[in-house]
Amino acid sequence: MFDENKIDEYKKNPKMQFLVSEYERFLVEQKNLELMIETEPEMADMAKTELEMLNIQKAGITEQLNSILESEKKEEEFPNEIIMEFRAGAGGDEASLFAYELAKMYERFAEIKGWQVRYLDEHENDIGGYKEATYEFKGKEIYKYLQYETGVHRVQRIPATEKNGRIHTSTASVAVLPIRKKTTIEINPVDIEIEYSRSGGAGGQNVNKVETAVRLIHKPTGIDVRCTSERTQLANREQAMFILTAKLQQKHDEEEAKKYADNRKNQIGSGDRSEKIRTYNFPQDRVTDHRIKQSFSNLPKIMLGEMERIIESLQSGTVGDADEE
Repeated sequence: MFDENKIDEYKKNPKMQFLVSEYERFLVEQKNLELMIETEPEMADMAKTELEMLNIQKAGITEQLNSILESEKKEEEFPNEIIMEFRAGAGGDEASLFAYELAKMYERFAEIKGWQVRYLDEHENDIGGYKEATYEFKGKEIYKYLQYETGVHRVQRIPATEKNGRIHTSTASVAVLPIRKKTTIEINPVDIEIEYSRSGGAGGQNVNKVETAVRLIHKPTGIDVRCTSERTQLANREQAMFILTAKLQQKHDEEEAKKYADNRKNQIGSGDRSEKIRTYNFPQDRVTDHRIKQSFSNLPKIMLGEMERIIESLQSGTVGDADEE
């Protein structure tokens, strides 16, 4: 709720600046009218009428300010921007191909939802799979939809290179990092090691000519971030710092959550990227989410981004009786 004692804080918010200035103007007029009622009896009736109108206007401003505060509270809980990381796990080339396919699955899901997507960094292998890749997703309440996607995704299928028709099992990990406007993390510049290199891969004329790619290493934790998507070194460094802050905030939140592990039994997953959360079984045409014990058919469509059924089931927390694989 709007608090008059926090007016100076609200003024720093671009969404609230005009409304707060209007509110302050109303406060001054209110004091003048109240003084007029006390000191000028002949003007009291007129002043009272104006004061009533002023209070109605002030209530309208307050309602608008409360609406902004409420929307920002929701955005803080479910941010409109996330970073998604994809890494190949066990399974060699097949794992890297699966990591690539997962990234494209979420990209198509984002397109269906009308969200914005762009890649920040990607390390491909010789066959076009991802060793690792980092994407930025933006969209209304996007974290609300994708908050449960962190973990190990497992694929079971016959690789194109398999001559004997054997089913292989490979894995890829996904990490979802919410980008919050307010963070409790403070990074000491002394703790950051910066490396510059040339951006690789297909691109424009500047690729491999200028050292625009930036890698940041947070020495106390060993966490590193690389960004190659921007055209300038400075822009990549700013974006990398943005991601590093999100990673450190996530690490802090996970450590805090572990302190209350006993209270997390009813939650879906731990948010740990080492937790096996889902199996994509191509021969049986099904996706099984192990946390809610539900299976979903039509795997090809799911890989094309039509995963709303899975997301809705996770949001509702409905537990089925699918067999563990």
